[in-house]
This record gives sequence, structure tokens and C-alpha cells, in this order.
Amino acid sequence: MGQQTWAGAIRELCQSAARHKIASAVVALCVAGSLAGIALASSGSSSGSGRAAKAADPVAPTFSFAALGHSAQRVSLGAYSGKPLVVNFFASWCAPCKQETPLLARFYHTEQAKVALVGLDENDVLGNAMSFTHSDGVTYPVGWDPHLSAADAYGVSALPQTFFLNARHRIVDRIFGPVTLAALHRGIALATGS
Repeated sequence: MGQQTWAGAIRELCQSAARHKIASAVVALCVAGSLAGIALASSGSSSGSGRAAKAADPVAPTFSFAALGHSAQRVSLGAYSGKPLVVNFFASWCAPCKQETPLLARFYHTEQAKVALVGLDENDVLGNAMSFTHSDGVTYPVGWDPHLSAADAYGVSALPQTFFLNARHRIVDRIFGPVTLAALHRGIALATGS
């Protein structure tokens, strides 16, 4: 191995610095893109006021499940054809769901003429799910999805999540975490176009 000159060492250092700058730039672009994607996704659920439904809004995946506590009945997306719909994913074991379910039950009791609401109980034990919904006064239809079929189709990775569908069953808003009364009103305005 030969001895390196100062000029060779400096040239090698400059080449290494250039490679490092390119790698750093690529990493910085990836991080910036990820942050922009996260910001865009979160703004979809919190800045929806005044937003008109677009043809680019994703179509809601179909579902059909036995009604919780009434296995002969079905809760399905097709039953609400041509109607705006709120779809709430929850489970009895989910602490934030315990916070939002009484609000949803009260809201449905007073506002059911405006928009339909269905719950999809995910990855739960039947007895626990029934006790949970009865204790919170849930009267809206609830489908029992113990195998997470709908959650997977909708991309739900944590509970609760609420989707607002317009009359063409396109997803016009999505709430991550417990829904608030303000978010319900905003989502329904988007879903109904009012």
C-alpha cells in the first residue's frame, strides 16, 4: 500500500463530503415528504369546514355484518344506498371509545333525521360489546366485526375512528380518535353538502 499525498487526501475528503451531502439531501427530502403527508392527512380531519366533496374522494369499502345482538339482522353499507352515512369504528375495551359513545348515542337520538349513523364493533367479545352498547344507550345500528374485516378495508389501525360518507358513499371526512360534537357537525355538513 502506497503512502497517500496531501492532495490525494484532500481530494478523497471532498469526494466523501459530496457523497454525504447527496445522502443527506435524500434523507431530508424523505423526512420532508413524510411530514407533509402527515400534515395533509391530519388536516383532512380537522380543517374540513367549507370543503366541497370531490370526485377524488375515495369510495367507502362495502361491509355487511350481523347486527350486534340480532344475528338474523344485517348492518350493511348497501342498506343506506343514496344516503349520507356516519360510520364509527369502536370496541368495548377501547378507553377513548368509552368517552365518545355516550356522545354518539345522544347525537343519534336527536339528529337521526339528518344523517344515518352505524357503529362497527371491532375485535371484541360479543357479551362485552352488548353490555357496552346497552349501558351507553346506543340505539343506532351496530355491526359486529370480530375479525377486523371492515377495519382492515377502511385502513383503521387504532380505535376509535369515524368516517363521514356522502350520498354516493364517498369518504368526505375522517376523524382519528374520539369524535367531538363540533367534528360531528362539520363531518355531517360535508357529507350532506349543507
